[in-house]
Amino acid sequence: MMSKANKHRGRCRTHGRGHKAGRGAGKRGGRGNAGMNKHRVMTRIKYMPGHWGMHGFNREPSLRTVHVTCNVSDLEEIANGKDSVDLTEMGIDKLLGSGRINTAISVTVGEWSAKAAEKISAAGGSIEGDGEDEEEME
Repeated sequence: MMSKANKHRGRCRTHGRGHKAGRGAGKRGGRGNAGMNKHRVMTRIKYMPGHWGMHGFNREPSLRTVHVTCNVSDLEEIANGKDSVDLTEMGIDKLLGSGRINTAISVTVGEWSAKAAEKISAAGGSIEGDGEDEEEME
């Protein structure tokens, strides 16, 4: 059987393909996301909802409070055999209660969580500092 291209060879300029069909992806309306703002808008609306517009949000950096934290489990390493640690000198703002502590250490820090205070006092230590966390005050 003769192919369509061979059938039209020599007598038609486009060999039966139409005027745009032989140019790259012209017959398909472009490659990839081509036409998504023009002739494929309904496709994008149907299959890609939420494509346009902004998503999520970013808080103003001046409103963010970022603490440099340390866990109770790290205190024995930081103390290095001493009975007291000043975390504010090291640039640590807040003490968190993750992990275990076995030695009595007195800690100086700006803020701390209720769990951290509970674990340090259970080990025989104490916490001193500028202020207390809201959880501790309740």
